[in-house]
Amino acid sequence: MRTIGLIGGMSWQSSKLYYERINGHVAERLGGVHSAQIIINSLDFAPIAKLQTEGNWKEAGAILANAAQSLERAGADVIAIGANTMHKVAAQVMASVRLPIIHIGDTLVTALRRDARSRPLLLGTRYTMEDPFMIDHLANKGIGALVPDRLDREALHAIIYDELIKGIVTDKSRDTVRAMIDRSSAREADSVIFACTEIGMLFPPTEVGVPGYDTLELHAEALVDFALA
Repeated sequence: MRTIGLIGGMSWQSSKLYYERINGHVAERLGGVHSAQIIINSLDFAPIAKLQTEGNWKEAGAILANAAQSLERAGADVIAIGANTMHKVAAQVMASVRLPIIHIGDTLVTALRRDARSRPLLLGTRYTMEDPFMIDHLANKGIGALVPDRLDREALHAIIYDELIKGIVTDKSRDTVRAMIDRSSAREADSVIFACTEIGMLFPPTEVGVPGYDTLELHAEALVDFALA
């Protein structure tokens, strides 16, 4: 079994889900008392969130690059950035190490293309929905992602940063996000992407009215595929 290196803490709420899902997949595949070999470099998210707000992505990328280098020195065989938004600096992180980095967007593209989805609704932080890094990543593979309107984007961003990354889950927020997804049917969305690793805390993607794809789940499974190959 190869060792997975996870850059976590963005947020720690989703990092604990990564740990749970990765180990769950290993246990299911190998049986017995097997678990994954994981090294987690859990970062303090507050300074990174501040850099995001300031638009200082280069410095934020340097923090993640340093974390990746630490994982490489610690003996990881593969690295993952445990957050969608921070894949905005994925190229900077990839350039800093020799190890393979499994891009969360690549795992998403594989799943969408497998199911012939071409017009998904993309839900995530304001950075992920408004900055083209993820939309372009999908578009380069022939997938034309939609995003909610401005008010919905602002509402979802607030739910993520004011509630979910603090471990707060409310029925009101569940209803708000479900309504966003319901409205997407009028725009002929053929699926919905949970492009934030905390959105699945509200409800699983199987409970929405269209086919759903949770990027955390897809990422975790791809990491296990690599570890057990």
